Amino acid sequence: MNSFLKRACCTILALWILDARSAAADAEWPMKPITLVVPGGTGGVVDIRARWLAQHLSPVLGQPVIIDNRPGAGGVTGTASVAKSAPDGYTLVMVHQGTLAVTPHLVANVGYSPLKDFVPITRVGHGGLVLVVRPSLPVHNVAEFIDYLKEKSGAANYGSPGVGTPPHVAVEFFKLQTGTKAQHIPYKGGGQAASDLMGGHVDFSIEGLTVMVPLIKDGRVRALAVTSDRRIALLPDVPTMREAGVRNYSYEGWIGIAAPAGTPPPIIARVYEAVRQVMLGSEGREFFAASGTEVEAEAPEVFAAIVRAEYEKWGRVVRSAGIGLE
Repeated sequence: MNSFLKRACCTILALWILDARSAAADAEWPMKPITLVVPGGTGGVVDIRARWLAQHLSPVLGQPVIIDNRPGAGGVTGTASVAKSAPDGYTLVMVHQGTLAVTPHLVANVGYSPLKDFVPITRVGHGGLVLVVRPSLPVHNVAEFIDYLKEKSGAANYGSPGVGTPPHVAVEFFKLQTGTKAQHIPYKGGGQAASDLMGGHVDFSIEGLTVMVPLIKDGRVRALAVTSDRRIALLPDVPTMREAGVRNYSYEGWIGIAAPAGTPPPIIARVYEAVRQVMLGSEGREFFAASGTEVEAEAPEVFAAIVRAEYEKWGRVVRSAGIGLE
């Protein structure tokens, strides 16, 4: 056998060994704890769902799932860090409409490509948000609220988990549709934003039900309308925006889980099946229903198509209307 054939055979053998080892590693995954990055602070919608998911995924996967909160820049900081992580399944990230579909159109360089640097696994909830105001605000319905904003001429303010997050975009969309103004105060997470709303430091917000429903029921904030097309069972007396008179307004946010690009398909499939099992079990259905959230548990390829469609949709909206631009 000449030297060329020997080198070729050695190369093929080496590649075969590497593929065999990789396949074995994929089959044995997970062999150590898994980190689930939350690109936001504690107490927000993403954090609450991530912690519940991590707690219930651990026994299914047979390894601890550890939450790593990395707040900053409306989710960009934590999301970008995962884009650079090893694609071995041991670092996953919670993603949402803001980090993958909106913020990349608002920030010149977010540090990642939402369509190339991640493998979407599945959504872990989607649904409408709720418009809430501090209890001392002298308004009790959406019509009075719009009049209040117009009277204040931009002096009123609202909080959100950060630039480009669903609550931020939802308010900017509301302002666009109602011809009103308000000052945006971005926080590092939804928990802090909710705390300042209850404390009267900000006037209003449009936030997820997971965070706001308990506060509404305790009277710590006042609900004026939900952003979905139909009323939500958890808040049956709260009208939709359209019922409240803003007939051209509808908004739905979503949250999902993703892995760095290049993560082996068998690992993606393993994570998806585990998440699906947890979400669609009786306890999962009860948890999500309690927050007024719809669960689909779409397959990775379906979620990837949703991300692409949302990215294109909100790119058009941001470019045409300037929504969310600071």
